[in-house]
Amino acid sequence: MINGIMNIYKEAGYTSHDVVAKLRGIVRQKKIGHTGTLDPDAVGVLPVCFGSATKLCDMMTDKSKEYETLMRLGVTTDTQDLSGKILKESVVNVSEAKLESVVMGFVGGYEQIPPMYSALKVNGKRLYELARAGREVERQPRHVDIAQIRILAIDLPDVRFTVECSKGTYIRTLCADIGERLGCGAAMAELKRTRVGNFRIEDAVRLSDVEEFMRMGTCEDHVIAPDRIFMEYKAASVKGGAENALLNGNKLFLKQLDFDSGTFFEDGERIRVYNENQEFRAVYTYVKSEGVLKPFKMFLE
Repeated sequence: MINGIMNIYKEAGYTSHDVVAKLRGIVRQKKIGHTGTLDPDAVGVLPVCFGSATKLCDMMTDKSKEYETLMRLGVTTDTQDLSGKILKESVVNVSEAKLESVVMGFVGGYEQIPPMYSALKVNGKRLYELARAGREVERQPRHVDIAQIRILAIDLPDVRFTVECSKGTYIRTLCADIGERLGCGAAMAELKRTRVGNFRIEDAVRLSDVEEFMRMGTCEDHVIAPDRIFMEYKAASVKGGAENALLNGNKLFLKQLDFDSGTFFEDGERIRVYNENQEFRAVYTYVKSEGVLKPFKMFLE
């Protein structure tokens, strides 16, 4: 069984679920999960977790992300992208200076209302299911952080730019909000996710590549070990008598661990924990008041 993460390049026309389904067939393994949806028309980085690394799926959604998008001014659609029904078209009479000022005004935090065509649930129903049934419901705004926007090209009515943002940010909604602030409306024309955490688009592999890796027997060479996600954490390994405690997910005392001399753990700090053979097995949290490490996430095969 494969245990780790693969940086997949999601191609247009596939949902994130489609990618997982195809990978299950390619690698002949059921335990696979993705780390955050991309719209079917969008392309780019989709980290996929295999085996014990599927426990990382929810943690990976917290990672910052980067996108490259093409925004078309002067058009408003029901889906906030060009795949939807056009609701309004307007003349674009905006100076580049005004455009740049408005776009850059979204850098920082702002309250974003999730789109109706999204996978969020309201009263147990996906918003896109309600939208397809012709229903629109009130959505509560959510705080999102836009760390950086960089305008790449302006060729009105099209504007190409990159966005570095927090989890939960909808780029098509950002485009629509920019258009609304400009007074002419806007919709997203293209979307490419270029980074999720440390996973970058230049390192991503396509499904056809994975098929070739399986044929050549080199698939494992392209799988990233789960502990690579936690390299900012300090590391410790269990001593011989504590191996069973680790394997059972029990708390660990400092005296049961080997770690670099001079290492000091802060209260609440997370630590990578390895077995005697230096195989990654868990992330633990240090509880200073008790002098113990308690399991946060186990990665047992």
